Amino acid sequence: MKISCLLGSPRQNSNSAAIAGRFTETAAAMGAKVETVVLNQLTYRGCQACLACKTASDKCVQKDDLSRVLESLKQADVVVMAMPVYCSDVPGQFKTFVDRTFSYMPPGYREGAASRVPPGKKLVFIMTQGAPVEDMFADIPKRYMDFFKRSMGFGEAHLIRAVGVGGGGAVGVPEQYLKKAEQLARTIVR
Repeated sequence: MKISCLLGSPRQNSNSAAIAGRFTETAAAMGAKVETVVLNQLTYRGCQACLACKTASDKCVQKDDLSRVLESLKQADVVVMAMPVYCSDVPGQFKTFVDRTFSYMPPGYREGAASRVPPGKKLVFIMTQGAPVEDMFADIPKRYMDFFKRSMGFGEAHLIRAVGVGGGGAVGVPEQYLKKAEQLARTIVR
């Protein structure tokens, strides 16, 4: 089993990275091959709206660090996406990646054409937020998970949402979230 993990926080040792780390460490110990990408360490640009991925190519024509990541995700069985809430949404590093996944949609996507990504992958979406209010920002993971189900053809999607966990990097992530990540890895990889 191949797992691709995208870390979307600007902080390398973030709370969301700690939770994703527990998932990937558990999965690797069970025999999964894990690739982790820290988006903030890459050099890449957002979608340029050139539409070359709809007219001249079946992938994004930009040549940068994200090109390899976009191709690698197509080969993964499980994709882990982890990030905090920033200014009422996902961080810019992650949103820029999301915009580039437009290349996964073929020319007839508006009429329901299937994604260029092989269907049936599993998605693990991890989101942390400092605000301790459960209802606050609850729409964010749903919006993005729904989008990825459509654009990437995920068959299964799992959410780990850590509320009231934020600031200063991975300092004291409550064990309940780490355990949830570990249990989910055991369920998915078995």
